[in-house]
Amino acid sequence: MAEPLCNAAVKKCKETMPQTPIFSSMLGSSCSGQVQPDMGERCVDPVYQDGNLVSGSLEALIERLVPTMDYYPDAKLKSFAAKIIQLLKEWTETFPYDFQDEKSMKELKEIAHRITQCDEENGTVKKIISQMTQNLLMALSARSQYQEIREKFRQPVTDKGTILKTKPQSTQKDILSVCCDPLILAQQLTYIELERVSNIYPEDLMQIVSHMDSLDNHKCRGDVTKTYNLEAYDNWFNCLSMLVATEICRVVKKKQRTRMVEFFIDVARECFNIGNFNSMMAIISGMNLSPVARLKKTWSKVKTAKFDVLEHHMDPSSNFCNYRTALQGAAQRSQTANSNREKIVIPVFNLFIKDIYFLHKIHTNRLPNGQINFKKFWEISRQIHDFLTWKQVECPFEKDKKIQSYLLTAPIYSEEALFIASFESEGPENHMEKDSWKTLRTTLLNRA
Repeated sequence: MAEPLCNAAVKKCKETMPQTPIFSSMLGSSCSGQVQPDMGERCVDPVYQDGNLVSGSLEALIERLVPTMDYYPDAKLKSFAAKIIQLLKEWTETFPYDFQDEKSMKELKEIAHRITQCDEENGTVKKIISQMTQNLLMALSARSQYQEIREKFRQPVTDKGTILKTKPQSTQKDILSVCCDPLILAQQLTYIELERVSNIYPEDLMQIVSHMDSLDNHKCRGDVTKTYNLEAYDNWFNCLSMLVATEICRVVKKKQRTRMVEFFIDVARECFNIGNFNSMMAIISGMNLSPVARLKKTWSKVKTAKFDVLEHHMDPSSNFCNYRTALQGAAQRSQTANSNREKIVIPVFNLFIKDIYFLHKIHTNRLPNGQINFKKFWEISRQIHDFLTWKQVECPFEKDKKIQSYLLTAPIYSEEALFIASFESEGPENHMEKDSWKTLRTTLLNRA
């Protein structure tokens, strides 16, 4: 539990507050000689650069958070209690899963009991801690229920290959029959994005780092909380990409298919204007899937200028430099915005996760002298803080149940079914495609 404490406490590391045994059992080490520090760590002063902490021992950080047995004046008790309460409040609100097991909760209650002794006269501290504990239990309960619901709905993508083209085109429902306005669809996609982002918490993101550490150390982390929320969000991106491809490939007539392609280009552009980069990337990814990209006769009729601009923004060269510039612009707009509409920033989530991954892999947790590399944790903390700020934006768009129901429940073809639909719309053009088409048809007949 030491790492979450570092993250929660690092804001206070400049304050001079020495140590007492209160945190000893939680952190597993102290400078009092009770437990030997790891890697030859010593209680040396931390190193600052331009007023920011860049390195230091865990013990040095703790030494600045709590009193020692030698420095524990009565005059400072109330101030000390307020600071510890603030620390615990931030910790329990930001990383509630740290307290999901019985041992951690017991530690928290023991600390709370000691703190309340500092304010036995009016009972203010006791009330604050009671409310904090109640909020913690409610947060743990709510997140547990959300995971259970998510687990029930984690179904595989439906394979529609065996029923492809069984209905006349005139009776097939498509996205244009539900919503023909690109802006409105982009707004509904943004509503879904923000709803899913709101269920991603700091511990979900830190779980990535924890999981990588366990793999590096060849340990099996059986106690690690499964990242259902991250999986659900990643599945949403994939489903949206496949939905876009399905909507395009299953259209029989070339003119209507061209219209569908241009419609999704406009939706992606509106997502970009809103600041919804995740949906934008999912749409572009769906249109770049091979079954869609190979429809040359369709693309020849599409006005691709707007699509070229979108692809420029999502160009992967130079580590997605163009996208990062656009994201930075949206973030700056969000900081000075007066309305929720202008505050929306939804990053491409898989790139966001990769950034945390590389920050963790490139920079070591400790410096060669054994001190904690706080510069690394500051950078990871900044990334997560930005995400938490963006996810708190209240969606300014009214929910359209009909549109969202279609987006979330419409049939999605598997990759195999997409190729079948694509080949039926525009036949194979070379030997490789002809072989693929023959293999797919044979497979389909064998299943029948």
